Amino acid sequence: MRRLILLIILPLLALCVLTGLVRSGAQGTIQQADLAEKRVYAYRDWQSVGVILHSGDRFTIKAEGEWLYTPIGGYNGPEGHKVYWAPSFYPLPGPITGGCLVGRIGESGQPFYVGRYYVSTAVSEGTLYLRINDDLLGDNQGFLTIVVTVEKFEREE
Repeated sequence: MRRLILLIILPLLALCVLTGLVRSGAQGTIQQADLAEKRVYAYRDWQSVGVILHSGDRFTIKAEGEWLYTPIGGYNGPEGHKVYWAPSFYPLPGPITGGCLVGRIGESGQPFYVGRYYVSTAVSEGTLYLRINDDLLGDNQGFLTIVVTVEKFEREE
């Protein structure tokens, strides 16, 4: 009887200890921003990526993934659709492609082409926003994964 109890209790005890170790995870403080990947969804309007830029900051945007810009054209990457050009009523009209990744700095900043890789120096201050270059968002699908790095401009005191 004692042996039967040990055969039942010891595995349960081991399971409890193992569960406690798995649930506690890594020790130390980890920022949520370090864990979460930033995404830009094809079916949403301008989306903040949580980065505030100041004049003179050098920033880089890297994007990967695929999204659906038009149901008849299939999926494309951040560089946009290979066939369809952006008409005059898109956030950033041609001569660039529809369905590409575009950005702006601030609520009313001028849109600029981002594509798969973009490096620039901020000429204005504000939050960085990204979106798909399209006027009708309801038929879009998918998202791009975004990595933004910023080198702060050092101002002389």
